[in-house]
Amino acid sequence: MKDSAIEAHLPLGTQPALREKYLNYHNSVRFGRILEDLDSLAVLICYSHTWNKELQRSPLSIVTALVDKIDMRKNIIYPDCDIKFTGHVTWVGKTSIEAKMHMSQFHDGVYSDVLDATFVMVARDPENKRAAFINPLKPEGPEEEAIFQQGEINKKRRVELSTASLLKVAPTAEERTLIHNQFLNTLDTRTVSFRSRILPPNSVWMEDAKMKGLEICHPQERNIFNRIFGGFLMRKAYELGWANACAFAGCRPTLVAVDDILFRRPVEIGSLLLLSSQVCYTEGMHVQVRVHTEVLDPLTRQHSTTNVFHFTFRVDKDVPAVVPQSYGESMLYLDGKRHFDETMRGQS
Repeated sequence: MKDSAIEAHLPLGTQPALREKYLNYHNSVRFGRILEDLDSLAVLICYSHTWNKELQRSPLSIVTALVDKIDMRKNIIYPDCDIKFTGHVTWVGKTSIEAKMHMSQFHDGVYSDVLDATFVMVARDPENKRAAFINPLKPEGPEEEAIFQQGEINKKRRVELSTASLLKVAPTAEERTLIHNQFLNTLDTRTVSFRSRILPPNSVWMEDAKMKGLEICHPQERNIFNRIFGGFLMRKAYELGWANACAFAGCRPTLVAVDDILFRRPVEIGSLLLLSSQVCYTEGMHVQVRVHTEVLDPLTRQHSTTNVFHFTFRVDKDVPAVVPQSYGESMLYLDGKRHFDETMRGQS
């Protein structure tokens, strides 16, 4: 594990010119920029693991497959204090590789924790772009063995979540009851009709809790494979999700967690990238947002999903409930609830 260990510094405190790139209008740090840096660092860590001494480089192409989890340890990131990133490979499968990173910030004379992130990358053969085998990871000592075993547990959990996806199997009995009770709460008792729906107090229809965006993918945002950099996609999705949560709650949200970002397909230069954000679940002061990105081919008019992002935000007041009307919206609601519950379990 120590062979892939990397420490990187972001000198926001000592380089004012760099600070401008990261500063937001709340006098804090743009988290979208941090997502870009985490993505770059994860790739670099994995290249360090696959480094070949004879070639003096890695023989593989490494691409981001999944952002498994980003947990925030602190709400405030100061724009004028140095940031430190550390990370290393924690688990290796046949063609996939897990990297964990930790971010801390120097403030009041000490480094304090800001976030922990887990990324999963996949290796490709540069010649034919097919999956390539990765050199194995050799844990040394009980501490590294425990870290490696956690990687195995993470993989198993990802498989289980994928198997239980609402795109594949029906909701559980408890979830079906929840959705039916929501449906009953929206019926107009005066008409005794399934069609006549009324909005319960302190609620918002899911249809009215959306926000959309469009990006033209220019060469400036390309990676070494001449495709659009994954960190750029994460930044754009986060900023739209944040704006959606802000408009919905009527106040500034803070990020609690980023969860289960799946990179389904690469985005080519020149693509029209459509971003769609939806508040899909709320509870107390928390807002769960799902951002779906797809590429539109203007010639064929075909839409292809590239990414799905899940963000958990917290605000300073209780927020309205979101209420689904269609079956599809109900599945979005349940999916959002599942991600929120998973995040809260991780926080406790």
